[in-house]
Order: sequence, then structure tokens, then C-alpha cells
Amino acid sequence: MRTLVKNIKSLVQTEDKKRIAVCGADMSKLNCIDNAYLIVEGDTIFDFGRMEDLKEENADTIVDAHERFVFPSFCDSHTHLVYAGSREIEYMDKIRGLSYEEIAERGGGILNSAKRLQQASEEELYQDAMQRLEEIIGYGTGAVEIKSGYGLTTAAEIKMLRVIRRLKENSPLTIKANFLGAHGVPLEYRGRQSEFVDLVINEMIPLVAQENLAEFIDVFCDKGFFTVEETDRMLFAGMKYGLVPKIHANELDYSGGIQVGVKYNALSVDHLEYVGKDEIRCLKASQTMPTILPGAAFFLNMPYSPAREMISAGLPVAMASDFNPGSSPSGNMQLILTFACVNYKLTPQEAVNATTLNSAYAMGLSETHGSIARGKKANFFITKPIPTIEYMPYYYGANKVEQVFLNGRKH
Repeated sequence: MRTLVKNIKSLVQTEDKKRIAVCGADMSKLNCIDNAYLIVEGDTIFDFGRMEDLKEENADTIVDAHERFVFPSFCDSHTHLVYAGSREIEYMDKIRGLSYEEIAERGGGILNSAKRLQQASEEELYQDAMQRLEEIIGYGTGAVEIKSGYGLTTAAEIKMLRVIRRLKENSPLTIKANFLGAHGVPLEYRGRQSEFVDLVINEMIPLVAQENLAEFIDVFCDKGFFTVEETDRMLFAGMKYGLVPKIHANELDYSGGIQVGVKYNALSVDHLEYVGKDEIRCLKASQTMPTILPGAAFFLNMPYSPAREMISAGLPVAMASDFNPGSSPSGNMQLILTFACVNYKLTPQEAVNATTLNSAYAMGLSETHGSIARGKKANFFITKPIPTIEYMPYYYGANKVEQVFLNGRKH
């Protein structure tokens, strides 16, 4: 099955030599080919170039992309999109001035989602999550990481991860599963948090590994959640079972989470509202991807991560949606492009790099996803007629995607 997309106004994020990430000043560079073509063979990008160099137009499917841009699909490296029910009542609490921590102390937040998820069936969770996947596909996402963490019991965590496995099997999206058993401390373990950590280590992790339910292990290492020492223990235990570390860190305070993540060569450290010189220095000496979640900071009215300082220091930066019912109820990565530019002062070119190639790296996918390169997965979208790349973050609130191709097929 061969597909030709021709007369592309601009083919964005092209690479003749594949890169795994983009760092520092290079993030402002975005290679594009004007008046371009793209050839897909099966589920793979076969060739691309300028229309004047196209030798033949024999293909099973031909798409004319006149006046339209073609982008590699967004890679959303941080979501919690398997959940039961919404939390708009807590949204009202936030409007009235309650903090994230205060809501959690009252049994809201993660504990509220955990209670609902424990009561929901696998089928209900699957059907709801599949609808959300279809929604984010429509906004241009082609790869997504989904975390557990709304279970907080062994049975419920395993249930969540089985749902994620079923989504992998039935969705055209590329999906990575992340075991986040340490997302919060259940009420019954308040005052004896170390016993819950033991449960995660001795019961949950072995079962997750036994059923091969996740690629990653994650911990919420932050003020009011898990300590550096507890995080250290859980990451070490997960790695013994072949799980790759990731971290929720420094959303609420300087927690030491970045440092413990780097210690274990975490693929990414995420949130990062509180980042100073020590954290930047630590990340600079690592292969860990700093991942910012603009939707959560916007929705919770939190400090913005110092993205410009990180890029100026030579670091790469990824950005993801944090799609979840409590602190970022949107998986629209086009909106993340806008937040990146408006709130974090990234250029549109930097924002595209942050939401494609670098966020693919944060899922271990940048060899196959995140750019237009020969041999990579044919996940891309065709925009509606738009004038420039800059128009994507500028014209916010509207869906600029006209057609989506996943695994080489129109969705």
C-alpha cells in the first residue's frame, strides 16, 4: 500500500539523518521543505522531498495537500487518560481558593479518582478511554504514554494496566504504559506511608512485571507525597524487574525528585515547576529529558517552569498534556503549543520540537516517531489551509488538523 501526499505547502520537521532529541539553541531550528511531497509505503515513511524532484506519481492513494502543512504527529509523553468520572466540583473548589494540597487533604484529588476507579469495571474504563483516544487523535496526537495511579490498591492498579494493554491492542495510536502505583497515599495508609511503599515494592511491582503490563515505573516525588528515600526504594525495585524509571517531580516544591530521577537515569522527569541552578546542573550531566506540563500549571494557576533558562543552559525540553480529570482535563496538544509560546516564551519552532521529537524521546520512541524521516513510522497530520507554522500556536482554540494518518493509513 503506497500513499503519496503531494503539493504540500510545507513539510515540517524533516530529517535526512535521524536525531533522538534536540537540545539548547538547536531547538529553535526546524527543518522544513516547501512545495513538498511525502511517500508512505505500508506503515513507514519511504521518501520525501521537493515536488520538482518527484519522479513519478504512481500510488494506491494520492492526497493533494495544496495550501496545507504536514506535521509529524504529536507525541504526548505524560497522560492519565484512563479514569472514571470527572472532577469539576473540585474545579469549583480551586476557583474558591483551595490549594491542590488542601483538596487532597480533604480526600479529593487523586484519592477521589481512585475511589471512582476502584468501583468502575474494566469495560467502562476501556470504553471511556477509547473515546478520549479518538479525541486526541483528532487533534494530531500519534503516540501517547498512559499512566496508572488512580488505583492505589493492587487490584485496581492491575485493572488499570490491563485496560491500557487492551487500548494498545485496539487503538492505532502508539501507546506506552507506565506503572504509577505511587501516585498518592491511600487514606488508610496515612501515618504509615512506609507500609504503602512496601506494598508497591513487594506486591504491585512483581505482579505488573509478571503480566508484562508496563514499560515504565513512575513515582510522585514531591511535597506531601513521596520522599526522595521512598522514591529511591521504589525506582530501584522497579528497575530490578526491567521497568524504566520516570518521575513526577518538583510540581509543588523543590523536592529532590529531579536528582533522584537522574541518579537512576530516568527517561524523563516531569512537571518541574520548581527548577533552579542545581537542578539544571544535574540535568545537564544526564540523559534525562526535562518534561514540562503546561496544561497543569495553567489549570492550577501554578508557577511556570523556567523553560527558557533550561534551553539557554543547553538542555532539551519536552512538553506534554498531563491529560487527567483533576489538574489538566485536556489532551489537546495544539493547546500545549500555544501555552509553550505564550506562557513559557518558546518560539513556535521550539514548541514543535518540544511536542514531537523531544516528547518522543521521553517515551523512548524518538528512533521511530517525532519527525519526518525515512524509515520512521508514518504518523503525521495534514492541516487545514493555514499561512505559516506560527499560525498553529497563534490561532488557538480551533482545531487546525484536517486529516490524520497513523501507521500509514488515513484515520
